[in-house]
Amino acid sequence: MAEQKRGRRIAMRPDELDAFLGAERTCRVGTNGPSGPHVTPLWFVWDGEALWLYSLTRSQRWADITRNPRVAVLVDAGHDYAELRGAELVGDAEVVGEAPRAGAPEPRLEEPERLFAAKYFDAAEFVHDQRHAWLRVEPETVRSWDFRKLAEL
Repeated sequence: MAEQKRGRRIAMRPDELDAFLGAERTCRVGTNGPSGPHVTPLWFVWDGEALWLYSLTRSQRWADITRNPRVAVLVDAGHDYAELRGAELVGDAEVVGEAPRAGAPEPRLEEPERLFAAKYFDAAEFVHDQRHAWLRVEPETVRSWDFRKLAEL
């Protein structure tokens, strides 16, 4: 993964980034389609190495990714300027497992599905709806910021 060059003083440390991506609930996924950029909100989980997106397979986002897997994903939080923080992750989205997902055994999905069920449904077991499928984004570039660190400078 490429190192962030600008804004290092307010960049999140790896442990801060892991905690942030583990706690936040909604990201915005940017794709590039025939009519130009397309940005949509989506739930996600972070496993410490990759962002896992659970996307409708009958969506503009899915169609865009099947044509061009390059995505930018933004996760951000904060209300006032001094509390803004976030991360932009850029990489290729890889389809993992069936599309749409009906629950066929797939070892690579055990952890993301466990994390997703716990995070969004407070459940131990993931329920497949046969409308969504998994996309894995291992970021090539991560840019992060935490404006709360400005008070320390």
